[in-house]
Amino acid sequence: SGAKAVSIKEGIIKASREVVTRLLAKSKPIETQGDIENVATISSGQKEIGHIIASAMEKVTKKGVISVDESKGFETELEVVQGLKYDKGYISPHFVTNKENMSVDFEQAAVLVTDHKISNLQEIRSLLEEVVKNSTPLLIIAASFENDAIGALVFNKISGVFNVVATEAPGFGDNQRELLQDIAALTQATFISKDLNMKLQNANSQYLGKISKVVIKKDDTVLIGTEKNKNLEERIQEIEAKIQKALNENASEYELKNLKSRLAKLSGGIAIIKVGAATETELKEKKLRIEDALNATQAAITEGIVVGGGKALVEVYKELKDNLIDSNVDIQKGLNIVLESLLIPTYQIAENAGFDGDSVVKEQLKQKDNYGFDAKEGQYVDLIKE
Repeated sequence: SGAKAVSIKEGIIKASREVVTRLLAKSKPIETQGDIENVATISSGQKEIGHIIASAMEKVTKKGVISVDESKGFETELEVVQGLKYDKGYISPHFVTNKENMSVDFEQAAVLVTDHKISNLQEIRSLLEEVVKNSTPLLIIAASFENDAIGALVFNKISGVFNVVATEAPGFGDNQRELLQDIAALTQATFISKDLNMKLQNANSQYLGKISKVVIKKDDTVLIGTEKNKNLEERIQEIEAKIQKALNENASEYELKNLKSRLAKLSGGIAIIKVGAATETELKEKKLRIEDALNATQAAITEGIVVGGGKALVEVYKELKDNLIDSNVDIQKGLNIVLESLLIPTYQIAENAGFDGDSVVKEQLKQKDNYGFDAKEGQYVDLIKE
């Protein structure tokens, strides 16, 4: 009562930033295959899941694209297919087909690839008519879209005239054209290029590519093929030659980085974890568990890991409790709110396991290094080794 909310908020923000800084300083990098498997196993609670996530990352690298799908069988399997991911999502949420994930999921879709701006649907009318005739889902990748074109595509999608989704092309300038040609090679589409004076109005179904599966979210698109085709193999060889030339000519780091990134995307493929289970309920639960473990593992690879069980937060509390001080009473209240919250995870873990939370927190504050409370065994152990 009487406290200034703005000052309390200032204290909360100040303390939170300090906590994050301390946690990052304590984090240890994930380096080995064993580390990855351990993180995924701990996150999921199942060794089988930890192993399959680690295997997926080994096959497509730590930063590769990994998709989680439902299998028609009982077993959970790993498959690596051709594909790539780019950092552009759907241009309107009205295209969404999967409300749960807020994504557009198409299978066996036709693909239009162009660096033209699409102003209205008249420009691609003949293509759309053929798509409607064949009842094929269509992915349109273009440099940009006028509002009239977006509105018309959304209207036809919602009206059930045709199944369509549109994304803007990734990159910009020369790099955008190269990326579009990469996508065209993967999908076996004909790249409708402004530089070659190719007109959208002249395009027919022969210009369209094909992709086995596409998953488009708000900010990114994943294209999943089946196996390497001749166009893709030639494109990969072309990029490899450009990398060699760039090295010989001492090209800029930026150019080399772009070329290597494109090569990795085209040649690395996409790992698909196909989740199998005996019942629909088990399947949904297992798929969510794998997705959560995958997200946790990817985050750990990016930022490292700290000691679990609330131990890292307790250590930060010990470091800050006598140092996080402000002369402003209300700011101090905000600081204290964050400080006290650092002990809650340890308290709650102990309570959930049937132990006295206050006693465990009190004992945890005395423990040094990596020693902390193992709620499963009810003992204080080296949490890193365990």
